[in-house]
Amino acid sequence: MTAPWYADQAALARVLADLIADEIRRLRPGGSAPPPPPWPHDLSLGDTGFGLDSLERYTVAAAIAEMLQLHESSVIDELPAAGQFGQWCALAGQGLAQAGTHLTFRTSGSTGTPKPCPHALHRLEAEADALADYIGPRRRVLVAVPVHHIYGFIFGVLLPPRLGARRTEDIRQLSPLALEGRLQAGDLIVSHPAHWALVARFCPRLPADVVGITSTAPCPDTLADELIAKGLARLIQIYGSSETAGIGWRDGAGATYELMPHWQRTQGDTHTGDTVLTQTSADGAPVQAVLQDALEWLPDHHRQFRLAGRRDEAVQVAGVNVFPARVRAVLLEHPLVEACAVRRMSAREGERLKAFIVPRAGTALAALLPELEAWAQGRLPAPECPRGWTFGDRLPTDERGKAADWPLAPQVR
Repeated sequence: MTAPWYADQAALARVLADLIADEIRRLRPGGSAPPPPPWPHDLSLGDTGFGLDSLERYTVAAAIAEMLQLHESSVIDELPAAGQFGQWCALAGQGLAQAGTHLTFRTSGSTGTPKPCPHALHRLEAEADALADYIGPRRRVLVAVPVHHIYGFIFGVLLPPRLGARRTEDIRQLSPLALEGRLQAGDLIVSHPAHWALVARFCPRLPADVVGITSTAPCPDTLADELIAKGLARLIQIYGSSETAGIGWRDGAGATYELMPHWQRTQGDTHTGDTVLTQTSADGAPVQAVLQDALEWLPDHHRQFRLAGRRDEAVQVAGVNVFPARVRAVLLEHPLVEACAVRRMSAREGERLKAFIVPRAGTALAALLPELEAWAQGRLPAPECPRGWTFGDRLPTDERGKAADWPLAPQVR
């Protein structure tokens, strides 16, 4: 039987370090970032270390308690009083030993306001067991994603011991060329499409018997093919979300996805078109998940599917339900728009939609802005017309390669 994940003190420290660093960035937008982990256990939370004031320390302690669900343990009141990083690690380990049955992960906010997503640990472990059987033994696991998010936690914490991996390494600070020099046969790389694109561009050749996993965002078929051509043995693409964890997998570019063994297809709501899946684990208690994406099931096959587009939720603008996906589709029809993203402004920015535009090469931005405004006004009702426009050479993403928010440009009106 595999030991509890938190019994590995190094794994627990990695999870807490990523969570703490993320919370500090939220507390100090635009401020200095904390030093990259690993951190010594005697690193002070106060002036000689992180420099957390009392409110910041309380906020970070609350984030730790939320993720690890320590409210049911005896350590909950001790977290804000801790003075060193190692004390938080020790208290977290004690609390998890008392009540470590559930974890809470937050969504990235790429399609709305970040929200907490609670998960029973044994269900995440069931996914890790299935993945271990699917992947096979690996010598090392190299992780290019933060492990306090659900994808990084499953692949960077739960999975390595099940693969028999001797080591787990954080490779986020390595350049692609430095990574190439470190790779060995038997490695598993856990990453996301934006990082894989850098590997494909800058690594001339990958060693034999290196397997990759990608998730958090769709992986373009051309990128998957390029990585295989450079020597990657397999690129396993995972479909899922923070709300559901992993749902399906595939190996080949353009191939259909297959449901993971612990998921079953369920009859959805025929009126709304919802896709509903059911997960049943060792405790016998089924859990249903309503997916945000439309799935196209292969005829006469209940376990293979293709992604058929996201079923984006409406947002309220001026008291009217609008669909950012529809607005994005209209803007993409403009001949000078290469790519775009659309979302509702944050509460401090306003109450309308904003758009991030990647123009086609050679486009004059000064003329494009009024042209896009006229284009939108001629095709969309007033509530759907973006009021904030930002231009750049690529769409904004976070450290996991997922779509990210962006600040309004100075020309916003």
